[in-house]
Amino acid sequence: MAHQHLTLLAAALLCSTLTHAQHASNALPAVSVSGRSADTPVSVGGFGDTPIAKLPIQATLLGSERLLDLGLSSLAGITALDASIGDAYNSQGYVSYLKIRGFDLDNRFNYRRDGLPINAETALSLANKSSIEVLKGSSGIQAGTSAPGGLVNLVVKRPTAAPLSSLLLSVSERGTVEAGVDLSRRFGEAQVFGLRLNASAAELRPQLRDAKGERRAVALAGDWRLAPDTLLEAEFEWNRQSQPSQAGFSLLGERLPDAKSIDPRINLNNQAWSQPVVFDNHHASLRLQQRLNADWKAQAHLGLQRLKTDDRLAYPFGCSAADGTYYADRYCPNGDFDQYDFRSENERRDSDALDLSVAGNFVAAGLRHELSTGLLFSRFESHFQRQIYSGPGTGNISGQLPAKDLPAGTDENTKRDERSREFYLRDSIQLGAQWQAWLGLRHTRLTRDSVRTDGSRPTHYSQSFTTPWLGLSYALSSQHMVYASWGEGVESEVTPNRSRYTNAGQALPALKSEQFEIGFKAGSNTVDWGINVFDTQRPAWRDVGACDDNDNSCTRVADGEARHRGVEAQADLKWRGGGLLASAMKLRARRQGSADPSLNGLKPANVAERSLKLQARQNIGLPGLQLQAGLVYEGARAVLPDNSLSIPSWTRLDLGARYEHSLGNQLLIWRVGVDNASNRRAWKESPFQYGHVYLYPLAPRTWRASLELSL
Repeated sequence: MAHQHLTLLAAALLCSTLTHAQHASNALPAVSVSGRSADTPVSVGGFGDTPIAKLPIQATLLGSERLLDLGLSSLAGITALDASIGDAYNSQGYVSYLKIRGFDLDNRFNYRRDGLPINAETALSLANKSSIEVLKGSSGIQAGTSAPGGLVNLVVKRPTAAPLSSLLLSVSERGTVEAGVDLSRRFGEAQVFGLRLNASAAELRPQLRDAKGERRAVALAGDWRLAPDTLLEAEFEWNRQSQPSQAGFSLLGERLPDAKSIDPRINLNNQAWSQPVVFDNHHASLRLQQRLNADWKAQAHLGLQRLKTDDRLAYPFGCSAADGTYYADRYCPNGDFDQYDFRSENERRDSDALDLSVAGNFVAAGLRHELSTGLLFSRFESHFQRQIYSGPGTGNISGQLPAKDLPAGTDENTKRDERSREFYLRDSIQLGAQWQAWLGLRHTRLTRDSVRTDGSRPTHYSQSFTTPWLGLSYALSSQHMVYASWGEGVESEVTPNRSRYTNAGQALPALKSEQFEIGFKAGSNTVDWGINVFDTQRPAWRDVGACDDNDNSCTRVADGEARHRGVEAQADLKWRGGGLLASAMKLRARRQGSADPSLNGLKPANVAERSLKLQARQNIGLPGLQLQAGLVYEGARAVLPDNSLSIPSWTRLDLGARYEHSLGNQLLIWRVGVDNASNRRAWKESPFQYGHVYLYPLAPRTWRASLELSL
């Protein structure tokens, strides 16, 4: 049935092309993407319609057109576009995990959808997203609790002013095929009603072996201009992905395996009993915008999210060697590993958020203010069943060793609930012709509960905290600005309610991070560029004591901090027929202030301290033809927490071409590309998860092509 759907979509696209070609009239000119992204507002920044170039923060805006050119269909792909964004645990077929400025984002708290908080512990669809906004740095005034790296906001496609009809067909190596449609129309007298439909279907046949899957998405967005000053917007999205996920490689005893000797297409999740991970997601929102007068507007925005996951994996973890040695955090020297059958079925994650806000401008004491304030009510609930954790059997990195007759086993899971009430206030004050001050604060009250599926180990706590933020900018000219900012973020943590802890089930003090940043921004019609320096300090916690099971010998305490200091530089250069998007980061991330001197000075695992990302484009020869090239460089990453091993740096080259031409009244955009053109073999990242080392290889050379038809 899935193949029939794809065939029908492809046939519809072809028939539409031929039919409209018979009625050709005036040729359409080739369309090129233009305009300054720096002039575009970013809602994730929290200061309304102020463009990126005027904000005393660093943010990246990635439009859907750029994502299409690069063939990106998951959030993990944006690591190729900004030097400050890195991989945190990006397994193909699974959830995307990102880090910003060396800090792992928390998928429960660091993601937004049209500005409302969502849970990103799922495969988020990009099919109906007009852009991805990435805030870099402290997010205390944008989020109640969040990791200090930044925020990611997915912006939903809305009905357009002019009719839109677009069909897309794409293919890539080993037979991945995807078809999609994007339609927008306006109706009624004065066109007060608008509808936009996005639908896509994909059969996934990646280079990674034993990872066949499918992806489906349907989204409908509508708006209704109830009155000249009143706009009602509603939208609904459903997406589903079913695909076996990729298990990681690891150290072989004391040895870091040579990435050149590893086939990156091997999937260690390849047992006969392996099952796909299934993500089934529903999102919906309702937004009412009311202009109160020429200076003030109000908004009520409700968002709902319902996630269902069947999480399954043939899971390699550690190794029991034939000589009796147990390798707890890696595989055996011969490549063997302990293989487990992990299944957590019918996981439910529900999120609701309601934001009530007003925004406007006024003059007080001779100073111009642009103020926004509001209340955010949010609820997160996660409900799980008991999980299967059978094993171990034995597997091998060759991918050729079947693990049979695993002993049965089950384990309890943990349910979590959270309720949060947040008051926020943000004010931009024009101090003069050149000076501008930026003020913000957020007060949060949260309540969190957790309990095991058998009713054991319950925890409950409530906390309140306030996170301020200050900024000051000075316009050197209409195109140049310097700024400085300071802000706080906060995370909330509870000690696991286990018998080994002396403070089991108790909340730690709210862990407030702090960030200083200074920067310079410049912009014109031909170049937007900037450079900034940041210094972020995040409190750390550690288990102190013997920490043996069931002996009340362990205490979780706040202990020192992680300090990340760095320099970022970014530029968006444009010239006639081409351009270059470039970014670089030099980061110094260290542990400091611990009561254990051996920990001080250590680098965090899986963090590259140098990175460079380049995306170049140039029109050449035939009108409408554009050549593209991308370069990604990532520095060395520590593999172990003690920094005794690191994976080497690596560089990847991507190539592409885009050709626009008209066929009658239709515009056709052909895209072709090859990722990892030199077929570079390297370890892409080295996440240290659950006390275990994992290694993920760069994907091999992969060809892709697509055709987009605008009717």
